[in-house]
Amino acid sequence: MRVATGLSVLVLGAGGIGHALVSNLEGGIGRVDPFRDMKNRPQSGHGTNLLLVGTDGRDTITKAEKQKYKLGGAPCHCTDTIMLVHLSADKQRASVVSLPRDSYAEIPAHTDRTTGKKHNSHPVKLNAAYAEGGPTLTVRTVEHMTGVKVDHYLEVDFTSFMKTVDAVGGVQICTARPMKDSYTGLDLPAGTHRLDGGRALQYVRSRHVDVGSDLGRMQRQQKFMAALIKEATSNGVLLNPVRFQQVAASVLSSVRADEGFGTEQMLALGKAMKDFSPASSEFTSVPVGNPSFPVKGIGSTVQWDAAKSKKLFQALREDKPLAPAKPKPAAGAPKQAQGTLVDVAPEEIRVQVYNGTPKDGLGKDVDAGLRATGFNTTDAPLNGKLRDLARTLVTYDPRWDRSAKSLAAALPGSELRAVKGQGATMEVTAGSDFTKVRPVRAESNQTGEFATVTGDEVVCP
Repeated sequence: MRVATGLSVLVLGAGGIGHALVSNLEGGIGRVDPFRDMKNRPQSGHGTNLLLVGTDGRDTITKAEKQKYKLGGAPCHCTDTIMLVHLSADKQRASVVSLPRDSYAEIPAHTDRTTGKKHNSHPVKLNAAYAEGGPTLTVRTVEHMTGVKVDHYLEVDFTSFMKTVDAVGGVQICTARPMKDSYTGLDLPAGTHRLDGGRALQYVRSRHVDVGSDLGRMQRQQKFMAALIKEATSNGVLLNPVRFQQVAASVLSSVRADEGFGTEQMLALGKAMKDFSPASSEFTSVPVGNPSFPVKGIGSTVQWDAAKSKKLFQALREDKPLAPAKPKPAAGAPKQAQGTLVDVAPEEIRVQVYNGTPKDGLGKDVDAGLRATGFNTTDAPLNGKLRDLARTLVTYDPRWDRSAKSLAAALPGSELRAVKGQGATMEVTAGSDFTKVRPVRAESNQTGEFATVTGDEVVCP
């Protein structure tokens, strides 16, 4: 996530900044040789593949920052975040695939970089490949698991991430519900927030704000990356040489990359991607078969879905989009509203509509409005028992309270009333106060075969 943040700004900025400036900045990049002595590698496909690694290094973080953002733990010297990014051959699309750090992996035979001891192939969690064999073993393991040839390797730590976010003026994040994690110190109420570097680091590191744990964290990281792209492409950072230099210098102060990723590569990518926007990016995670796969001596790991993940990585090799194609709007059609963020996707909520007034057709209007914004209505509104209702009423079973709140968000001013034993279907009785249905959308509205979202679908409206 941290290296993706830096890469987004650097690559986008290189298109508008001169060769001399980028060459000067390149000198700040630390160099590694992750492809040393590698044999039997996958065949190259179309486009460019980058392995983006965020480590838990915190040597340059101040004592005050460690205390404020709860970064005082001992680093594991492993990969905290791993993303495989595919840039299409025409440079019009970036496909970002998150690889869970706890993924079950079989690392190839190698020599331990710390002890010098030779190891046969053995099972580990994916993030341990870095601890045992550094960037080289990490690349070898990822290529072995995905069948995708890695063209470039980039690595960043905590400090660079925070400095980069601060240099662009912070990043705007929207959340449908409060987020609190005592482990990282994250404490965000529902709503829209502009996060500085420290709070952004808390946001992308938190694993204890929902039942999704690491998988939920990856979705937040992807959402943040899309928001960063929006920030970098809309506020003039990339067209202002002074601001770009500040951002780039912050990133490069702790970036490590392969020798092949230099000035010419950054300039070529930047120029090709000068019209990049959040809609140009798509995000997904490796399909998971078993999120808690026990392995003796290792503990609980994340086991990939073999068939689905194979299809996903084949699509990357063949340079195919991961997100389903969106229908083009008709000429002159009004722009569709993104909608208010809600916790549960409208498509997952079943609704029966009733007319609680003498007004003919009101139930039909409410049903149509809810269906238009995605709710799974019965498409058969009925007359309610009450015929003089002033305020629209939403009744629900307490077991589905999150769904009820998402439904109520689409009906401003409505009353929520819990009814034990009602079941999974929400009931809406339209009152005389009804005017229209407010569009809503889920915080993570993944679609298609690979459960993908595009950047414009997850940034703040």
